[in-house]
Amino acid sequence: MQHEITKAGPLLNADGNLAQKGWARSLMLTYKRSDIKASPLRIKEWDYYCILQKDYGIALTVADNSYMALYAINVFDFKQNKEITDMVMVPFTMGKLHLPEHSAVGDTVVQHKKVQMQFRHVDGKRVLDFNFPGFNKGKGIKGHIELEALNKDSMVIATPWKEDKLAFYYNQKINCLAASGEFIYDKKKYTFEPHQALGVLDWGRGVWTYQNRWYWGSASGYVDGKPFGFNIGYGFGDTSAATENMLFYKGVAHKLDEIKFVINTSDYMQPWKFTSNDGRFELDFEPAIDRYSNTNLILLQSKQHQVFGYFTGTVILDDGTPIKLNRFLGFAEDVFNKW
Repeated sequence: MQHEITKAGPLLNADGNLAQKGWARSLMLTYKRSDIKASPLRIKEWDYYCILQKDYGIALTVADNSYMALYAINVFDFKQNKEITDMVMVPFTMGKLHLPEHSAVGDTVVQHKKVQMQFRHVDGKRVLDFNFPGFNKGKGIKGHIELEALNKDSMVIATPWKEDKLAFYYNQKINCLAASGEFIYDKKKYTFEPHQALGVLDWGRGVWTYQNRWYWGSASGYVDGKPFGFNIGYGFGDTSAATENMLFYKGVAHKLDEIKFVINTSDYMQPWKFTSNDGRFELDFEPAIDRYSNTNLILLQSKQHQVFGYFTGTVILDDGTPIKLNRFLGFAEDVFNKW
């Protein structure tokens, strides 16, 4: 039984525990960093945007993991099935980035000597500006992208951990963000058109335990001219109150139960399968790009396979309506962290 949070209130109680556990269609609960009772070193906050179009895409990350901040840009080429990643890491930021406590208000601003990134709210849109002159050995990247939400609903989940009552993850995924604008990489211009390019925001705030493995998948696009997307995932925390699995069609959320990722972990470029306990999410996945990284500093480790590719199969809305997907562009990932 999945619990839908419908009553607004604080995210954490006076003891620093989650006041409510479950899922919601918007940020019903109020996150305040000052309410956290856990060690400041355990707090992790991030904004991650990923915008994809048929032939190319871009992802932007600003993360404050307390002991380290990460500013990263990824460029995806779906004609040649290649990706380029570059980043800047800054030690012991400990909340100094002042990332917004709500996804709909406040700006994320990075002014570093090597990279500048701004995620702002302007006239009802999300405006992303970035400049990284040294990106990929000096080839450089800069851009201006505007995102407009096509969905009234989003995926929100408040997840606890059984082994640590002060640990929690408060997460919002906003699918189907119509993108317009451009970025320039290595002196070549890449333009996004809103009738072709859709993005997702992964807005995460929380206190994490030391070792975790998660699976996450996301896609946004158009089916017969109507905006469609999904968010799927599992693997960390206590999800007995809710999963984060959800479909979005014509702006409305359709809640799913449990979904399993079937992966050949010896070769992530082999086909994947996705299957659900209620038969409402049955998709094959054809990998195109494996954005692989393995940072191993003994006590700290992050091993990631974020795989971009194409989903084909059938999903079913709450009212039983089937939606057929054919090579629907998106991504799915398998991530292991000691952090």
